[in-house]
Amino acid sequence: MKNVSNKPTHVTHGNVLDDLGFSPEQATALKFKAELYQAILKYSQNYSQKDLQVILGEPQPRVSELLNGKIANKSVDKLLHYAGRLGIEAKTKFVQTRKEIVEKELAMADTSA
Repeated sequence: MKNVSNKPTHVTHGNVLDDLGFSPEQATALKFKAELYQAILKYSQNYSQKDLQVILGEPQPRVSELLNGKIANKSVDKLLHYAGRLGIEAKTKFVQTRKEIVEKELAMADTSA
């Protein structure tokens, strides 16, 4: 029998967006959009699709798309609009968790100057 190792075949950075190759800027925007969408879904569960049509001011196909995760074509502004219509107050928290990226950029700028 073959000796099968349990070692992972790839290295993970602990963040799926990083692992998929998104830049730090893209990853931040996607994470914000995903968290906003999750809040919208949470509070939308209290209403029928018919109710959501009225609340969001959108036709049934757009409501259905929203509830089924089709948000790639939805801007953050549109999602914030939906959140506001649902009575959700968006509160943000800004934390610098990847300071090493900033330091790396500065170091690279110093060496090229």
